[in-house]
Amino acid sequence: MGTLGNKPAAGFQSIEKQSITGNGGTSYALDHAVTNVNDLEVFVNNVRQEPTTAYTLSGQNIVMSEAIANTDSFYVIYQSRSFTKAVPADTSITTGMLQNSAVTDAKIGAMAASKLTGALPAISGASLTATGGLKSVQVFNTSGTHTYTKPAGIRTVRVTVTGAGGGGGGYGAANDYGAGGGAGGTSIKIIDVSSISTVTVNVGAGGAGGSGNANGSGGGGSSFGSHATGNSGGGGQNGNAGHVAGGAGGSATGGDINVTGGMGNNGVDNDYPPVGNNYRSSYGHGGASYWGGGGRGGAYNWAAQTGQAFGSGGGGGSAANTGGGEAGKVGIVYVEEFA
Repeated sequence: MGTLGNKPAAGFQSIEKQSITGNGGTSYALDHAVTNVNDLEVFVNNVRQEPTTAYTLSGQNIVMSEAIANTDSFYVIYQSRSFTKAVPADTSITTGMLQNSAVTDAKIGAMAASKLTGALPAISGASLTATGGLKSVQVFNTSGTHTYTKPAGIRTVRVTVTGAGGGGGGYGAANDYGAGGGAGGTSIKIIDVSSISTVTVNVGAGGAGGSGNANGSGGGGSSFGSHATGNSGGGGQNGNAGHVAGGAGGSATGGDINVTGGMGNNGVDNDYPPVGNNYRSSYGHGGASYWGGGGRGGAYNWAAQTGQAFGSGGGGGSAANTGGGEAGKVGIVYVEEFA
């Protein structure tokens, strides 16, 4: 059948019956208002009553022409009134009634594992643009100027930049011990390199050790462009310098974390040995860096050591073997590359 305008939606409807218990009176309340007596079918003892003659309306009450006893069967049917039910009956909805894609993920509360069957579709990695994770590293650990070149696909780097260690001080004079050199500072930084192709890298050389009564020299600083800098450790004083201070640890700048290098161990001026040998207490160890310990100070017949870990300080010299201080260790720039 044709319609004018939008086609009405189908609903779930039913005709309503109201049973009424007589109380010996003639006026009874209706559950629903109606506008005309013909809107009702009225039955007394299963005999249909004639509208306007057997009953009339007064507001939302039906008024009977004769009293209704409580033993009478008395009911009305709302003839011209249909009631749309908000909730359809259980099991009344079928698959064909659902529009395609009408049920969204948000409306699905749970799904049994038994329903999750079948093979998963193949997944191609070609469309993945950022898989993350450590991909490669580049290490710069020889003194001088270098160029970092970013590999294809790298988006982020974490750089660890350590300055060189200072040299240990010379032994000075008889019964003296030189101080250890300080370690270089370390700067650690995460850098977005998506718009960077190359970076200038500088690696500091280890400071020279002092010979005789000379102090050790400070090392060279290291840097990764302008992003992160690890400054060098200071040289240790010679053993005839009075207080014989160890070299200062180098500072660091620019990093998300900046670590100061360890100080060199102090030496001593005029430490006389016990009778019969040249053993002394421990003096002049090189300062430890972020990467590890420094060189051993000289003692008796053991010569001082150069710095051991990258950026660590050299050991101070010993009068017991008239040895000089040793050089600090070269710095390092360590670049971890992430996609």
